[in-house]
Amino acid sequence: MAVDRDHVLRTAAALLTRKSTATMDEVAKAAGISRATLHRHFAGRDALVRALESLGIAECEAALDAARLDDGAARDAVHRLVREIEPAAGLLAFLYTENQLFEGEEQNAGWARIDERIAALFRRGQQSGEFRIDLTPAWLTEALYGLLASGAWAVSEGRVARNDFTHMIVELLLGGALRQTGQPREES
Repeated sequence: MAVDRDHVLRTAAALLTRKSTATMDEVAKAAGISRATLHRHFAGRDALVRALESLGIAECEAALDAARLDDGAARDAVHRLVREIEPAAGLLAFLYTENQLFEGEEQNAGWARIDERIAALFRRGQQSGEFRIDLTPAWLTEALYGLLASGAWAVSEGRVARNDFTHMIVELLLGGALRQTGQPREES
């Protein structure tokens, strides 16, 4: 019987999203395969996490494409992005905590591509006058990641309704990122 690798990865992602300390035995059980079969596909937890990283990058890139970041107002594009990325938010929250993925020069080039695309969206919003210019695109990108991870955790723990995910993140992020008309810019 062939093992459906995508099924195993998605099962592992769902389990690790709920319980980041799950063992390989627990992942195998959740996927309906033996520990030995899981080990044949993923030599250990690091290999599994690296495969989940690839899945996370693919899901983010698909969400970025679906969100049409260059269309219309930057504010609307941010809303579309959060809505499109929501199904992968739990996996991203797990990956966000796996800091070995982000160590120095070993950072996966996929994350750098994603960072640049999101930062370009915030830069576009600044250039159009929609977003504050005193917050760097890099900072706004990191703030978005943090809010996505926090929102995913809050939803998974039942502290926030799933239907409120997009609204909460967009409103908090843009409420702090939007340029306030009529207010002078602070000088440093």
